[in-house]
Amino acid sequence: MFIAPVAEAIIGATFFSRHISMTDIEKPTNFIQQIITADLEANRVSQVVTRFPPEPNGYLHIGHAKSICLNFGLAEQFGGHCNLRFDDTNPEKEEDEFVQAIIEDVRWLGFNWAGEPRFASDYYDQLYSWAIYLIEQGKAYICELNAEQMRDYRGTLTEAGKNSPYRERPAAESLELLEKMKIGAADEGSMTLRAKIDMASPNINMRDPVMYRIKKMPHHRTGDKWNIYPSYDFAHGQEDAIEGVSHSVCTLEFAANRPLYEWFAANLPLPSVPRQYEFGRLNLNYTMTSKRKLKQLVDEKHVDGWDDPRMPTLSGLRRRGVTAASVREFCNSLAVAKTDGVVDVAQFEHFIREDLNNNAMRAMCVLNPLKVTLSNYPVDQEELLSAAGHPNRGDLASRQLPFSRELYIDRDDFSLDSTLSRKKFKRLVLGDYVRLRGGYVISADDVVTDSSGEVVELICSYVPGTVGEDPPEGIRPRGVIHWVDANNCVDCDLYLYERLFNVPAPGAGEGSFVEQINPESLKIIRNAKAELGLGSAVVGEHYQFEREGYYCVDSKYSSSEKLVFNRTISLR
Repeated sequence: MFIAPVAEAIIGATFFSRHISMTDIEKPTNFIQQIITADLEANRVSQVVTRFPPEPNGYLHIGHAKSICLNFGLAEQFGGHCNLRFDDTNPEKEEDEFVQAIIEDVRWLGFNWAGEPRFASDYYDQLYSWAIYLIEQGKAYICELNAEQMRDYRGTLTEAGKNSPYRERPAAESLELLEKMKIGAADEGSMTLRAKIDMASPNINMRDPVMYRIKKMPHHRTGDKWNIYPSYDFAHGQEDAIEGVSHSVCTLEFAANRPLYEWFAANLPLPSVPRQYEFGRLNLNYTMTSKRKLKQLVDEKHVDGWDDPRMPTLSGLRRRGVTAASVREFCNSLAVAKTDGVVDVAQFEHFIREDLNNNAMRAMCVLNPLKVTLSNYPVDQEELLSAAGHPNRGDLASRQLPFSRELYIDRDDFSLDSTLSRKKFKRLVLGDYVRLRGGYVISADDVVTDSSGEVVELICSYVPGTVGEDPPEGIRPRGVIHWVDANNCVDCDLYLYERLFNVPAPGAGEGSFVEQINPESLKIIRNAKAELGLGSAVVGEHYQFEREGYYCVDSKYSSSEKLVFNRTISLR
């Protein structure tokens, strides 16, 4: 589904704020840590303040996790704090559902933010006042070019733009029109507020960018109060200044926006002057992280919602059974650099397996049941066998395994071909022995078939006294197989997940990315047989189904009537 360590370890799991001396801080290992260390040593900043500023227009995905860990981790390392702030400047695409999902995801990762969550909409009045200030200073104007005309006037990467015919509009007239926009007396698309910078700038972002546009739609927090909304570029840096952010850390696609970020800081009476720094974003092969395309997958029902376990969203990973610790450790391993790159999804899988191998309880589940009757075991006898909860974790409770005359083993663990070598088939064949995991040694004596010749039952014998003991001389089991007691087990459905896409770079090249969806990304197994103790399994617990993979209880479809387990990841 989804990394081998690259050197880097800066992130912790929780927020704290305290005075901390430079001697307390570990040696910087990436360029942002080096910048912060130098700023503190030179007294350019007295406290490190970072922020994680998602737009609530979708669910967070694995790419966001790197930014979350970096921003919260830097604040923790340097004794500062990190704000959670929603850049909710586009009511067209934003919903409270996304706000709540983002809050849950950040908490799940183990991070706490300073104070309450913040919102761009908290600062709308102040931003509007600063817009008026720039108009009064002759540094902003109301433009009545429509969208197509604005594109024509903007120029290209090789040709300078042209000044808008409204660029020299008197400040008083622009102020009057801005108020008209605000109260809803102007039509959408009829005018915008633009900063007056330089239409000949080689950086297109500096060619009189839009600060406010008319959008006559309610906002999920402010309702119908506003008919105009600030652009991200105008709002973002000013939000940082209001919150006293010392180091505004974002991904490389915002590098071209930094001159504009700094222009607003230089031309407004801000309470503080933040600085922006960019780092390479996390890109994974076989993974789609475009929120627009993820939304398309949801809207067109190619997946089972934003939290589908095949999705790269944090809620999808959580539902699949990926642990927060493995996501943090993966992000900690990534280089914080000034270049983008693509990381092999197998490296993420490395951390998932490592964490689950160390912490997941062991259990047995038979995916494709084949009945076994032990002809020499007493008909009315039952016993409880004890098995370790984890082979290397004495702190985890042992399991009690019911054992009786009738069992289930996996159909793939038996073959009619008794000529198969022990090296090639370490399972059960007629006339030979295997050991049941944590139980007795058994031998296959005969088979029962149906009218089509398919084997429907094995008649076997058990070897007494072999639980935890070597069998008598002359009996050498071919291998060890898993099993459950037929009369004391739990029926469950298993959802086996694979990668959602079957190409390394979904969306690249010709054709729609939807055509690159892996048709084998989900296989459902009905009525698997699990050991009795799994009947009390709950959401949030992780299990290694021995010899099968790592599983968790599905939070959406599992119920008291029918347990549903999701396969998080296969064994190596």
